[in-house]
Amino acid sequence: MGSTRMSKKRIVITGLGMVSPLGNTVADNWNNLLAGVSGIGPITRFDASNLACQIAGEVKDFDITQYIPAKEARRMDVFIHYGIAAAFQAIEDAGLDNIEGLDKTRVGVNIGAGIGGLPSIEATGADVIAGGIRKINPFFIPGSLINLIAGHVTIMKGYQGPSYGIVSACTTGAHCIGDAARMIAYGDADIMIAGGAEGAICTLGMGGFAAMKALSTRNDEPQKASRPWDKERDGFVMGEGAGVMVLESYDSAIARGANIYAELVGFGMSSDAHHITAPTIDGPALAINRALKDAGLEPTDIDYVNAHGTSTPLGDANETNALKTAFGDHAYKLVVNSTKSMTGHLLGGAGGIEAVITALAIKNQIAPPTINIDDQDIEAGCDLDYNKDGARPMNIRVAISNSFGFGGTNGTVVLKRVD
Repeated sequence: MGSTRMSKKRIVITGLGMVSPLGNTVADNWNNLLAGVSGIGPITRFDASNLACQIAGEVKDFDITQYIPAKEARRMDVFIHYGIAAAFQAIEDAGLDNIEGLDKTRVGVNIGAGIGGLPSIEATGADVIAGGIRKINPFFIPGSLINLIAGHVTIMKGYQGPSYGIVSACTTGAHCIGDAARMIAYGDADIMIAGGAEGAICTLGMGGFAAMKALSTRNDEPQKASRPWDKERDGFVMGEGAGVMVLESYDSAIARGANIYAELVGFGMSSDAHHITAPTIDGPALAINRALKDAGLEPTDIDYVNAHGTSTPLGDANETNALKTAFGDHAYKLVVNSTKSMTGHLLGGAGGIEAVITALAIKNQIAPPTINIDDQDIEAGCDLDYNKDGARPMNIRVAISNSFGFGGTNGTVVLKRVD
């Protein structure tokens, strides 16, 4: 699908929702991001003392009963809680419940996750070993399935449009948002609620990534552990939460006087076709170039990049090189940042919260910082402007948000200011 179909129907963002280690509302998250606050700390969910990595970005003081009854909540794993909360925030922010005569057959949901109900899978496995198969809860399967975020949101809100969730590891959120925009452009829905969620801070989740040696082991300084493009980076830090946005046609948003954060003008995808975990330069660059082509924009039109920037030795240098490949000399004029330096890596939720953050950056004309760059890794080629000195007010006409995942899957969304 080239730029022609996307350009026929303009798609805008009219509602945002976010739960992360930095806060349980969009406002709290945004304020903490601009202040350069770290949401990383020692793991409290389980005893991590025998793991090489004992730190994570945990969601704090979160109360799901603000959104759904406790009885219902007990039947779902925590990633669904986060997804529902972020979706309800975005729906409220967009004022969808207040639209008189809203055609709910034309409203859909696409919210994914990378891993899904890992904590409940882990707990159920332990129950079966201890007490046999009679211990399996009848809500175990629907409580851990990834598409049940969309399922619950559509059931509770009565939305009868497309209901699904894309799964593509750490690219999930970006793919969900880009695909949802195409649903509207193609005519399958008028409004889509889209994003990603994750809640995998448990023994299997942490232990699995630790076994790959993918996680930071800076246990003595949790808030310094996520340090994209810094010489001392030693792996990513697990985060959790959800980021969700409401997408609708420009005409519909204008007609109802909705607040518009930004326009989603392009979406690009690619595969490295290389390795299950090690990235390539040309794969991410392809996704970026395809997204720009879809948007009908030149590399020089982009001002700000919300990078994937996970704080891994290989990944950070690779993304920098991919940006140079995609943007040429203009790469050095970009302001690039990694909000993962503060939130940690939300896996399937990362592309969701980072698209939300990118929309806020455009709306407020300010780029969040990358924290913890104490010694920029110039030797590894990490020589771009990573906004390491604090939040920066700047002219952001167009921005991109990058997400890359295991299996070599890449996604880039392009957001533009609406004047």
